[in-house]
Amino acid sequence: MPRDASRQRALLACGIVGATLLALIALGHDGRRIAQLAVLAMPMVLWLAWPLRSLRMRRARAVLVWLWVMGFALDGVVRAYLLDTYQAAPDGAMVLGAAANTNARESSEYLWMHWRSAVVWTGMLAIAGVIAGVFVRRGATADPVARPVRARLPFWARSLVLVLLLIACVAYASKPWRRLHPAVFWADWTQSVHTQRAAWGQQQEVRDRAMARAKEIAPVFSQAGPSTVVLVITDSINRDNMALYGYGRPTTPRLLAHKAQAGDQMAVLQNAWSVDASTLPALRNMFHFGAPQNESTANPPHLLALARAAGYKVWWISNHDDLAIEQQHARYADVVDMVNRTPGRASASLDGEILDCVQEAFADTSTDRKLIVVHLMGAHPHYSLRFPANANPFDDDVDAVENGLVKDGRSAWVRRFRQEYDAALLYHDFVVSELLQQTRTTGKPDEYRAWMYLSDHGQEVGHGSNRAGHSPATASGYRIPAVVWRNHGPLPTGAAAQQPFRADWAGWSLMDLLKIQWSGQMPERNVLGDSYRWEAPRIPVAVESFSR
Repeated sequence: MPRDASRQRALLACGIVGATLLALIALGHDGRRIAQLAVLAMPMVLWLAWPLRSLRMRRARAVLVWLWVMGFALDGVVRAYLLDTYQAAPDGAMVLGAAANTNARESSEYLWMHWRSAVVWTGMLAIAGVIAGVFVRRGATADPVARPVRARLPFWARSLVLVLLLIACVAYASKPWRRLHPAVFWADWTQSVHTQRAAWGQQQEVRDRAMARAKEIAPVFSQAGPSTVVLVITDSINRDNMALYGYGRPTTPRLLAHKAQAGDQMAVLQNAWSVDASTLPALRNMFHFGAPQNESTANPPHLLALARAAGYKVWWISNHDDLAIEQQHARYADVVDMVNRTPGRASASLDGEILDCVQEAFADTSTDRKLIVVHLMGAHPHYSLRFPANANPFDDDVDAVENGLVKDGRSAWVRRFRQEYDAALLYHDFVVSELLQQTRTTGKPDEYRAWMYLSDHGQEVGHGSNRAGHSPATASGYRIPAVVWRNHGPLPTGAAAQQPFRADWAGWSLMDLLKIQWSGQMPERNVLGDSYRWEAPRIPVAVESFSR
């Protein structure tokens, strides 16, 4: 091949490979990081412009450059997917926590639900791989005739290459730049995930300190006689999909029946919000009274530790098999029953499996004071796993909800997920109502009983955008149900029930239901009390009003 043609082909290969790589880097990064990643990726791309005589070396170069390019490309695509889906970086707390708290089964179920997005981004990666594969083989070739290699490139080109390589050397010498390299970043990321898992597995010392602090606080039970309180925490329930909150499909007929029967003993908090769009931070806030983890007190009390210190026997009955939740919260209980034996929140274990265990807790005669915490799978994706087979009455039902989704331009797959989500809520209504029924009817006639139900966070199912799943970037990710019942004492009704409610303040209301008094009480955060004062939380999404 003539020298000029070979040179032009090599420069074209550098240009196309570099442009492809830069496009994928730009998808996952912004601002100066695009330039930083481009500089880090540059040396191997420039290698294509350097003439090589040996066919074996040219083949090795093509393979090495392709692998190099695909490493940067994969980094950009993964980051772009996380930004598009969750508005999150891979080293953000939400992503690290989710990765540390998952397993192969849950990951496969997640991909099953989100396979369309995965196909799109994987397709982009595949296209980039094909383009790079074609052009990395077109690197500069030296003539077999013995000539100085430098003759193959003009002086200006050699000078430019050397300057660019010098810039790359400076970048690699800089730790802040070097740690952005995909090989370094993802190695550190993997270590961070392992570290977080290890920390969750070593929580006994943390629990011992929390129990000691709870005893120092010395909470007291303020009411004589037996007491049973049930806390039902569910996962991924958006109140906008509940007929109890005015939704157009009959997703909660049993809860509606309870509300009609219970009257003012049952309060449906109409404007309940989570301040977190994922499970782990939501539960941490709930059980630590919304206190920031890095606040000056550094060690906010744990609600279950306080309940035990006040004399309650605590049960934790869960349909999750979840290491982080078990270590951070469940192990504070006297009795821990993890009903689900399949690891991961993507398990197909139905929530109804916990009902017998809860009944056994009610039947326990070893104590007069019981706090029973029930942790349900709720409507955690994949939605079709959250209800029995052939139990979807909304499947292909062309109703007002379906027509509204079509009018809003929602895709067929989002409409199908909405049908499955609503079917999951219908089954969820059965389980939650059974728990409420057990609480209302079990126990001695004069026994004080109370029940609280809320979700950790919401779920986007075509409400604010054309997607389904966890959503930190739309209000649907934070809109949750919250319901309270008790057999003694008034509950908020009318305008009081319309007040906004924060799930991270749920602990203050639960302490009211438990009839526990302690020195750290903040009555202005107890939605069940007359001193309640709403304070809008800071969430990463614009909300016109928390009163709707």
